[in-house]
Amino acid sequence: MARGRFLFFLIILCSFSLTAQSKLDSIQHLDEVKIVASKRPYATVIPAQTLQGKALESLNSHSVADAIRYFSGVQLKDYGGVGGVKTIDIRSMGSNHMGVFYDGIQLGNAQNGQIDLGKFSLDNIEGISLYNGQKSDIFQSAKDFGSAGTIYLNTRRPRFEGNKKHNLRAIFRTGSFGLINPSLLWEYKLSDNVNLSTSIEYTSATGKYKFRYKKNFSDGTLAWDTTATRLNGDIYALRAEIGVFGQINNGQWNIKAYYYDSEKGIPGAIVNNVWKSAQRQWDRNFFAQGSFRKKFSKVYDFKINAKYARDYMRYNNPDTTLMYIDNKFWQQELYISAVNKFNILPSWEANIAIDYQWNYLDATLSQFAYPTRNTILMAAATAYQWNGLKVQASVLGSFINDHSSTENSSGQRVEKNQTNNYFTPALFLSYQPFRLYDFSLRTFYKRIFRMPTFNDLFYTDMGNASLRPEYATQYNIGAYYSISLSESIIENFKITADAYYNLVDDKIIAVPKGTGQYRWMMMNIGKVKIKGIDVTASARFKLPCSVLLNANLNYTYQQALDYTDQDDNGDGGSYKGVIAYIPRHSGSLIIGGQYKNWELNYSFIYVGERYLSSANIIENREQPWYTHDISGAYSFRIKDLQLRLSLEVNNLFNQQYDVIRNYPMPGRNYKAILKIDI
Repeated sequence: MARGRFLFFLIILCSFSLTAQSKLDSIQHLDEVKIVASKRPYATVIPAQTLQGKALESLNSHSVADAIRYFSGVQLKDYGGVGGVKTIDIRSMGSNHMGVFYDGIQLGNAQNGQIDLGKFSLDNIEGISLYNGQKSDIFQSAKDFGSAGTIYLNTRRPRFEGNKKHNLRAIFRTGSFGLINPSLLWEYKLSDNVNLSTSIEYTSATGKYKFRYKKNFSDGTLAWDTTATRLNGDIYALRAEIGVFGQINNGQWNIKAYYYDSEKGIPGAIVNNVWKSAQRQWDRNFFAQGSFRKKFSKVYDFKINAKYARDYMRYNNPDTTLMYIDNKFWQQELYISAVNKFNILPSWEANIAIDYQWNYLDATLSQFAYPTRNTILMAAATAYQWNGLKVQASVLGSFINDHSSTENSSGQRVEKNQTNNYFTPALFLSYQPFRLYDFSLRTFYKRIFRMPTFNDLFYTDMGNASLRPEYATQYNIGAYYSISLSESIIENFKITADAYYNLVDDKIIAVPKGTGQYRWMMMNIGKVKIKGIDVTASARFKLPCSVLLNANLNYTYQQALDYTDQDDNGDGGSYKGVIAYIPRHSGSLIIGGQYKNWELNYSFIYVGERYLSSANIIENREQPWYTHDISGAYSFRIKDLQLRLSLEVNNLFNQQYDVIRNYPMPGRNYKAILKIDI
């Protein structure tokens, strides 16, 4: 690894050397808007699913996870309530294959690989983008090439109208579950080129809600039917962010600090007639990150990202009838990336990126391994356009060293090092056959892997040191069509369709152990074959009387089957069984209407039948579920105050359902929101 570190710092040094040798043209200046919106022919080989602006604001969503439910090909694991853990799975490959990027830098969790998207509020989020495969812009860090799918969370950048130097936004939410949720955003113009943004939010909720629970025997007769109250779902959370955004000639920079502090109850699974859990969890997450990018000449662009993160988690289970647990974990992460893009020809560009990441985990567990992971990622990518053909290709080299310290039978510490090197390619193509029509065909191939997490390998009583990395091979073919009709009622219509095939080898499955949501038992289940179709459609209507209407439809068909053990094909066997919690059919519909200062929005989510495990027997079958949500809003002005009042009704028809068995979700619930902009 010493040679790898030397190579990493050598490339960064060369990057700065190129920077120093570049001659700047003092008369050229591009402001922020032009940089962001500049047309680059390579950027849309595989378009993203996006939610931003009004569309994002109109959703009945509190957290990022709630909003992402409306993307096609996505499954949400939700344990219920305001503070319940929420993770995202794309195209049945598992949440650990999802890379989540916050303002361009990946969020990490080396301990268990799970990014709880329920922790991230929408109040400071300006846009959410979901990419299958990887982002189509090759000017990115090596990390961006390292996931089967990526989610980009873009926070609000300060913008000032006229001579304004201050922006102030206050939001207050209240509603069911005892929810109290105020937030404040303040933006200040430090100079013509530097802006400051601060955001703070507090969330408090009892988490109590009534639910109906019933069970049927295999012959269809009723075993029980009862109504109870979900308890121990309270949460107290504080989020604070501060960021500074700068503009320079042909470039920009930003630095940001983020802090999240929470205490919450863990309701636990309802099993063996136990309706209340006493488990609790404390989280303190901090990171500071920065990014700098600049175009030094027509040929060369440079970007550097850096981040330090420190996370603390405490889990307490005071129930001595099972096992008293009071465990604490501390993890640290250091990350730095250098990206170099070369514009070889007007239609051909190349990128070389190198990242270094250090992770360390400490815990109060007995006989803990205290693992350290050093990772070097090197990516080379190129993009080329010829007439209607766009091509992107990349290869990622991953050089990973794990160090651990374990006790032998004599009680002595034994140091262990394990090094793994991998190379994974990707190829993306898009072709527009007719120049006069916005119609294109696209396809991609990608080979990627994920390393087992620290919990997978080293957790004292559940870790499996023999776990193998999980490989995913992705194939995709699709089409895109868009039409704009300015003189018609339908102003714009877009439709996309993709068929895909994913092959996952040595798939690592995370299974909750007991009722603790953060503890996982990990195992390789061998081979999974995934076939699916994603369809998205959107339309914008301009109706009489100045009524605007937007509609978005998403549908996913999936068949994710376990091909691990051909001998396990009898009754109740898992061979060719649908893997856990993957529905065959799922989809969503969003309709939003606007008339003058009034808004009315409706959303619908459907998740079809699925199973608890690859043993697709009737006892493991989960019924389909669906929810209807509706909201209305009115915007008005009082002197210098711009106000927006909205009311939401979620799960309008009070459906009783579980996303994860034995974790009942809320029935009908309400929310009122007041937003004030100054």
